[in-house]
Amino acid sequence: MNETRLIIAASETDANLYYATRFLAPDPFVYLEINGRKRLLMSDLEVDRATSQATVDEVVSITHLLTAARRRGVANPTMVDAVDEALKPHRVTRLVVPGTFPLMLADDLRRHGYEVAPTAEPFFESRVLKSEQEIAAITATQRATEAGTQVLVNMIREAEIRGDELWLRGRPLTSEVLRKLLHLTLLGMECIAQRSIIAGGEQACDPHQIGTGVLKAHQPIVLDIFPQSAATRYFADMSRTVVKGRPSPRVQKMYAAVRQGQEIAFRMLKPGVNGRDVHQAILDSFEQEGFKTGEFGGRMQGFFHGTGHGVGLEIHEPPRVSATSDVLQTGMVVTVEPGLYYLGAGGVRLEDMVVITETGCRNLTTFPKVLELD
Repeated sequence: MNETRLIIAASETDANLYYATRFLAPDPFVYLEINGRKRLLMSDLEVDRATSQATVDEVVSITHLLTAARRRGVANPTMVDAVDEALKPHRVTRLVVPGTFPLMLADDLRRHGYEVAPTAEPFFESRVLKSEQEIAAITATQRATEAGTQVLVNMIREAEIRGDELWLRGRPLTSEVLRKLLHLTLLGMECIAQRSIIAGGEQACDPHQIGTGVLKAHQPIVLDIFPQSAATRYFADMSRTVVKGRPSPRVQKMYAAVRQGQEIAFRMLKPGVNGRDVHQAILDSFEQEGFKTGEFGGRMQGFFHGTGHGVGLEIHEPPRVSATSDVLQTGMVVTVEPGLYYLGAGGVRLEDMVVITETGCRNLTTFPKVLELD
């Protein structure tokens, strides 16, 4: 017997709901999957649009269900009462919901006599295996990402060095200026980017520090760009590290080690491989090159994040290529993003996206890897 699945959310912010329905709405609505048949319970505002746009089997007016509940004697019926009305003819007693399902709604369903079973991601197993259409959508977002990154690289390359700072057209070149330019560029390609990382020097030792202030010469600048297509809703993710000026020998060695770490992953990634083994191989390579990972001087330094993660309708989704066990399968799209971070040197990170194929992996990223910008 098929499980009965329930999602109550707004599809503009819930990737599982959008994946199941391909229907965008800013307000919460109900998705029910009963014996493999998909139903939406929609407000009068959205019922016609959902009928014409959603990839489901049936769209039901929630008003009709609330009216039926009133006829049964429910004084002030709620969305949960509407769900109860929809489920009664099917004699459903157990509901499988995402782990993010609202607690108050879950409690109300239990008061109505339902067993509510939260499920960890992936809620839909098929989401981790991307179709050719999904891979094409991710690739298209990646091309926009590369175009935006090229604008940043061009600006940094054009900058002049004054003392230890980068200046462009008579003004200090800051992370904020570049981020604004990047986001406007991506918006022109129907991609929305938030909190893009443009972090120079030791700021990049915190891998999620977005970067602030004037960028410095001779120091690594980490560019980590991860926009979402406004048209398809699919993300892309790419990182590059550049230096305007002369990088230190230590930074040069870090960069070479990170590139080598990527190549290790590219060779290892294929169906049946555990992402944990790929991650460990990169850690071992870094250790052999003299780059240890641990807490030094009160800060984590070295390589202290995962090698990669799934990309799709969310920027971070299963699987993981990290210390966590996750076996890779054909059709998965994952990042490969080893990095090294040391106080006194700065951060170096390189990130590409690959799709797991039947025989290995195929890189979806075409942007060059160049450390020194002349």
